[in-house]
Amino acid sequence: MPTDPFGCLTAGPADDANPGGVYGFVDWKQWEGLISLKGITIERPAGAPHPDHPEIVYPIDYGYVNGTLTVDGAEMDVFKGTADNGLVAAIFTEDARKGDLEAKLIVDCTPAEIYLVNGFINFAPALMQGRLLMRYPIRSLW
Repeated sequence: MPTDPFGCLTAGPADDANPGGVYGFVDWKQWEGLISLKGITIERPAGAPHPDHPEIVYPIDYGYVNGTLTVDGAEMDVFKGTADNGLVAAIFTEDARKGDLEAKLIVDCTPAEIYLVNGFINFAPALMQGRLLMRYPIRSLW
């Protein structure tokens, strides 16, 4: 397997939801249950600038799953869209500024919003890049 910044994560099998066997693993049912139980807080609504980098504007609501704690000591990050389809994807990110890898959940998003999140994360690969992992084949969400 080639060297990859995401190589420390589990590689899933290639199938309709995960073409090419993209790196990453998400316990979809566990996270969906936590989201249902604890809820989501939106701290950066669509159109809001990043607090430390005001030139970066969030194209979709961004927040976290309440009452969770991840390896970086913060809550689990979430992009939340306008659909009503639950947890549909995750994106595993490498932040060159912070030098860390983390996962961000993608909840209630249309296919267009999923593409938007992927483009937002990968817009400036020298600063941040990510790998998208779909829960279901994206064509099933259209």
